[in-house]
Amino acid sequence: MAELNLQEIHDLLITVAHEAGRMMMAATPSYLFSGTKKNSADLVTDTDQAVEKMVSTRLLTAHPDFKFIGEETYHPGQQLTEGPTFIVDPIDGTTNFVHAFPAFCISLGFAVNKSPVVGVIYNPFLDELYTGIKGKGSFVTRNGTKLRLPLKQEPEPLKDLSTCLIGAEWGSDRTGNNFAVKTKVFAKLAASRDDGGAMVHSIRAVGSAALNLVLVASGQQDVFWEGGCWAWDVCAGWCILVEAGGIMVGGNPGDWEATIEGRKYLAIRGAPNGQKEIVEEMWAVIGDGKMDYES
Repeated sequence: MAELNLQEIHDLLITVAHEAGRMMMAATPSYLFSGTKKNSADLVTDTDQAVEKMVSTRLLTAHPDFKFIGEETYHPGQQLTEGPTFIVDPIDGTTNFVHAFPAFCISLGFAVNKSPVVGVIYNPFLDELYTGIKGKGSFVTRNGTKLRLPLKQEPEPLKDLSTCLIGAEWGSDRTGNNFAVKTKVFAKLAASRDDGGAMVHSIRAVGSAALNLVLVASGQQDVFWEGGCWAWDVCAGWCILVEAGGIMVGGNPGDWEATIEGRKYLAIRGAPNGQKEIVEEMWAVIGDGKMDYES
């Protein structure tokens, strides 16, 4: 296989993202043609499926030797290999899409050796395009203006969780141990220090893992903690985050070597210092209540 041209792949993903965005904005999502997967909080629409079909056709026509993993065509047992692989969520934030809440996007990741090397995330409702290439930085384009991430070129040090804005999601799995862990951690993050909590500035549930990651990459959120999402939710945002100086570790305590398929993630924004300390403080909040999502 010839040497990979990441810039060319990046440019193709941008073209595909804009086409997908036009499909989303032309659709009229409603419960009349929305379906569910596991439960009433795990939605899928005809548009999710149509966008993924378009994306897979475009990408595999251009690169027939590459692999493709997409949310809507994934099947249990499908494995991510070390070969070049497109990892795609056609609409991340489908629930938002169905409600016309303006926080949904297409997430287009490209991985080699199971490592994110290109990321493109596009929110068509707000016309915001986030992009990143390994070793070349990451950017957001808004209203025709392209800005390097993070938005503050000299971001403040991270101090402690009490100074942080946290991104976290309830997810669609709301029973058993994982739901209990999330409930306990959310309460402890929000509670006052007098009551043994971290007293964070606030907790935001945007409804899209990909958009949470680019908010951290931008420096508009300090931390994103999540369990239960999949490789297609995080691959693109992971690349964009790291290129903006952020880090991704595991969502359970002690997991410094997170993997794309790990399903438990903790993202920290770029900062001159304090990243490691915030990770350890967040893990201390989680304590022994480890999430047990299977890869």
